[in-house]
Amino acid sequence: MGRILDDYRALVEPNITHWQHPGFLAYFASSGSAPGILAEMLMATVTANAMLWRTAPVATELEGVVVDWLRDGLGLPADYDGLLTDTASTSSLIALAAARETARPGATADGLAGGPPLRVYASGEAHSSIDKAAMTLGLGRAGVQRIPTDSEYRMDVAALESAIAHDRAGRWQPCAIVSTIGTTGSTSVDPTARLADIAAREGLWLHVDAAYAGAAALIPESRPLFAGWERADSIVVNPHKWLFTPLDCSLLLSRRMDRLRESFSLVPEYLRTVGESTSGRDYSEYQPQLGRRFRALKLWFLLRAFGLSGLRERVRWHQAAALALAARVDAEPEAERLAPVPFSTICLRWRPERFRGRESEPVVAQALDDLNARLMDAVNATGLVFLSHTRLSGRFVIRIAINHLRTEQRHLDTCWQLIVHHGRRLGAELEVSSPPSG
Repeated sequence: MGRILDDYRALVEPNITHWQHPGFLAYFASSGSAPGILAEMLMATVTANAMLWRTAPVATELEGVVVDWLRDGLGLPADYDGLLTDTASTSSLIALAAARETARPGATADGLAGGPPLRVYASGEAHSSIDKAAMTLGLGRAGVQRIPTDSEYRMDVAALESAIAHDRAGRWQPCAIVSTIGTTGSTSVDPTARLADIAAREGLWLHVDAAYAGAAALIPESRPLFAGWERADSIVVNPHKWLFTPLDCSLLLSRRMDRLRESFSLVPEYLRTVGESTSGRDYSEYQPQLGRRFRALKLWFLLRAFGLSGLRERVRWHQAAALALAARVDAEPEAERLAPVPFSTICLRWRPERFRGRESEPVVAQALDDLNARLMDAVNATGLVFLSHTRLSGRFVIRIAINHLRTEQRHLDTCWQLIVHHGRRLGAELEVSSPPSG
């Protein structure tokens, strides 16, 4: 074993992207806390398959406990129940399967043939997992109608209403609306309360994807951003994104657990519990997988170790640090912030002052995209911080996501200093040829 560990240190550690580094500011960090890591080790020692109450009674009971703790901490009503899955991709798949069964009763048993195709509505900024869920559930990629967004990358309500009306008049059957609170690209917030009104009026399932930003609902002063989510049929929040829980851990909440069960319950004889009297839930009946990890253990450890107050303190710091960094971006004449900062992520790009006002020129736009891609690579090459990108309104944008447990102000200072240094260096070298005159 000693030789294997030596090989691990020599071969694995130097060749992995270090998600646990405090300078990891890319994507959405999955930072493991000590309580969560300890729980993962203990989970591995028992290797319990929590598919049935019978196969892991304490895992089933603890799952109910931590779901209730988190639901209450997020300020949601007590009529929400839920389960833990691996990722938001699975959570949203389960939710949309329930939406499919609600829109087309019997679809789980009989399939979708013979009826009009179902349509799910999501903004142009919604996560790609919504498309994958539709593909998996037989709706196809065409079954997701991407709705345009406004200048702050929020779903355009008028465009949604128009799309639903158009589909009803045509061959489509509206099925569900997906409201995203904290999109992956810009962390924009869809107008969930207005979408809830539309869902209620149209008889559609409302699913809220708050996989990243849901943790901010722990903070009472952030709750206005979540207005309306308490009316959703289902909600997903990922503790492994901003609640310092080791990957993987996703919380799916729903007020209609019966629909989830109807969508996945399939109990062959070899899984039946004979001669036992228990009111325990068999969570495998609420998801596509049979096997289930004992994920509740790490949340139980984490919530007891940090407490809701400890989690709130860290999330508050992340939000304050993001606003402070956004102010530095705004104060730099050659930097440009591309989106609001409702949570803890800044979207920016470097734009040399001499190109101000010329961004719409195709040759300049391409040059600025190339400049920012090179800038991000130069910053990442230092090994001090790690950044990722997206595109907003077609433009290459650098993202700084501040949600790592161990990130401190000094890491953010280093990040900004590197952006300014390499931005000025690369900007000074940038040459843009004028298009030939016609």
